[in-house]
Amino acid sequence: MLRVLEGKDYNDMSRIAANMIFAQITLQPGCVLGLATGSTPIGTYNHLVECYKKGDLDFSQVTSVNLDEYRGLNGTNDQSYRYFMNEHLFHHVNIKPENTHVPDGTNPDAVKECGRYDQLIETLGGVDLQLLGLGNNGHIGFNEPDDNFEKGTHCVNLTESTIKANSRFFSSMEEVPTQAYTMGIGNILQAKKILLIVSGTAKADIVRETFTGPITPRVPASILQLHKDVILVGDKAALSKL
Repeated sequence: MLRVLEGKDYNDMSRIAANMIFAQITLQPGCVLGLATGSTPIGTYNHLVECYKKGDLDFSQVTSVNLDEYRGLNGTNDQSYRYFMNEHLFHHVNIKPENTHVPDGTNPDAVKECGRYDQLIETLGGVDLQLLGLGNNGHIGFNEPDDNFEKGTHCVNLTESTIKANSRFFSSMEEVPTQAYTMGIGNILQAKKILLIVSGTAKADIVRETFTGPITPRVPASILQLHKDVILVGDKAALSKL
């Protein structure tokens, strides 16, 4: 089932998304949150930090698992997703560091690392609420357009368009990682609830394709049509063609 919530602008959309996560933590203090990185969730995290600082939100029992991490980057690298999460959320709230999980980009053994992460998610009892952004090509996590849906955590070769999109964060193209560890489509679909956030006119076409087009691995996010509980939160611009 798909529920669509529209915000007036990016800030309003971020507030609505934060309220969904706020409600999840309030109703289930020991919940497992699946978290995402990228520019879209920053506003959502800012709102959650504000709620915590006001004394309205307690992260002390929350566990988090992140969708992905660049292969080859350690958590102290300012372009790693561990660093991103520390900067935008973890270091500003009372979540226990040992309860925050991100794939280990420094593990050179892809099979071992992916197996470890799948096992971790299973041990935690799965994800209660999974936050997702949406790539311009329909990717969720780093599940890029492909000929089939990858089920579990895997090592992915990033597409040229994704590498190019990420290059704005690095001083040269040579520094941009070309691979990442990412949760698979199967991991994402097993989440009890999915919260997809989108912002801006540039996302309008892919939002429409994701939810009104065919289910195909060429548009990885289209698989969300099969999930029983998806909340799509977007600003007016991103939802304009839905």
